[in-house]
Amino acid sequence: MQVKTMAEMAMNGESPEILFWVGCAGSFDQRAQKITKAFASILDKVGFSYAILGKEEACTGDPARRAGNEFLFQMMAYQNIQVLNGYGIKKIVTTCPHCFNTLKNEYPELGGTYEVIHHTTLLQQLIDEGRIQLKEGGSFKGKKISFHDSCYLGRANNIYEAPRKVLEALDAELVEMKRCRSKGLCCGAGGAQMFKEDEPGDKRINIERADEALATGAGFIAAACPFCNTMMTDGVKNREKENEVAVLDVAEMVAQSMVD
Repeated sequence: MQVKTMAEMAMNGESPEILFWVGCAGSFDQRAQKITKAFASILDKVGFSYAILGKEEACTGDPARRAGNEFLFQMMAYQNIQVLNGYGIKKIVTTCPHCFNTLKNEYPELGGTYEVIHHTTLLQQLIDEGRIQLKEGGSFKGKKISFHDSCYLGRANNIYEAPRKVLEALDAELVEMKRCRSKGLCCGAGGAQMFKEDEPGDKRINIERADEALATGAGFIAAACPFCNTMMTDGVKNREKENEVAVLDVAEMVAQSMVD
């Protein structure tokens, strides 16, 4: 898979329909790289015009701001905004709700205003438009799937329906956890907690959330955030259920179900 960078497209006088913001997890984390590849393969298959920044993309600064280092956040943000504005970027899609929230809601205050879309919203649009063709009797037909709401996708940006509609298009049975949508429980990675040990308590948050997902009897736990994916996977492994329940990103499920 050969993905064009903005620099390459600019050299050829081309302009993509959208910039795919890969994010730190999608770039460097081996598990999240699979999500990146799955989403890129979908865009390639439907003939969607997109590009990435490649080495010009830096962290959005989300973990720095959540950890309280506002100075570092603004340094990172200004650097990214300079690159984005330099290319005249208007529209961005990302597979990470943390990047999504920061680019959409926090960059405008520093001079970076863009139309930012989460990948589940774009996937829903492509399915509704008939550009994504799904197999009859695909991998998830009739299977029980429980969707975990990412905090930055759900409560922070009120996106609940798009990922669920995508999963329903797979002809799967969506089974909700007791705490879902606006009452969903955090996976435990938010607020820069992904990069530190959690505070002492009776039960780790990711294990408590994984227990809620396992209680639904679902064979698949769907996520739409690389951090949530990691935390839910660890929770399932803690309960020694990794051979029974798979944690997958919505994009991975769609990629597996598309007509060749």
